[in-house]
Amino acid sequence: MIEKIDHIGIAVRSIEKTSELLSNILGLKVAGEEIVEEQKVKVAFLPLGDSELELLESTSPEGPIARFIEKKGEGIQHIAFRVDNIEKVLEKLKKEGVRLIDEKPRYGAGGAKIAFLHPKGTNGLLIELCERNE
Repeated sequence: MIEKIDHIGIAVRSIEKTSELLSNILGLKVAGEEIVEEQKVKVAFLPLGDSELELLESTSPEGPIARFIEKKGEGIQHIAFRVDNIEKVLEKLKKEGVRLIDEKPRYGAGGAKIAFLHPKGTNGLLIELCERNE
């Protein structure tokens, strides 16, 4: 069902400052940036092996990343797992009684189909499922 860790999402106040820090201490470089209007977020991708770090900066004080930072501070916001067929995985999880935020996939950064599992059903961990057509 799970192919690999696709990315780790990190909520930050400033993509510019955080990406500079990660470049200086770890040598990681931003490979692309994008704004996802639906989620009120600006994202930057930093490749790391066959995975990525995804920096998430809110574009609105009402956005989910702004609320996350207000409540918990900057840091890991979610872990995304790559799946081959997101609709099939969501159907299976729903049948098994897993609590979902998204019962149907939506489009995320990089044109991926994404869906989130509810942290109340995963011991507080926000899990994103991610299907990419590469």
